[in-house]
Amino acid sequence: MENNYRRTHTTVSLINYHFVFCPRYRRKIFLRKDVEARFKQLVREVCEELEITVIALECDKDHSHMLLNTLPTLSPADIMAKIKGVTSKKLREEFPHLQHLPSLWTRSYFVSTAGNVSSETIRRYVEQQKTRG
Repeated sequence: MENNYRRTHTTVSLINYHFVFCPRYRRKIFLRKDVEARFKQLVREVCEELEITVIALECDKDHSHMLLNTLPTLSPADIMAKIKGVTSKKLREEFPHLQHLPSLWTRSYFVSTAGNVSSETIRRYVEQQKTRG
């Protein structure tokens, strides 16, 4: 995995979030490749604006997975609100078959943190700090 460490003037961080979310009623909106391509483009635009690095982004017919590297100033809730808000509005404006939907996404999502090492490795490292010379 590539080095995704982020530096600001006082902080070095490695915060990677894995998000999974679905359209309302698990609609299979990504069966259409044009919708999927536009969705991915919009996600990349939002992430660029927020200074988020897209590590991976993929869609199945009725859900999307993304692995994002972000600064510690953005919460997962802020990231999802922005991505879902922009993509819902734009996709419903641009694709007539989605226009009748009052909202495109469910309010829920899955998020987990992901780093370059496992939690077990970090636990062992922390526990060994007392024994170091």
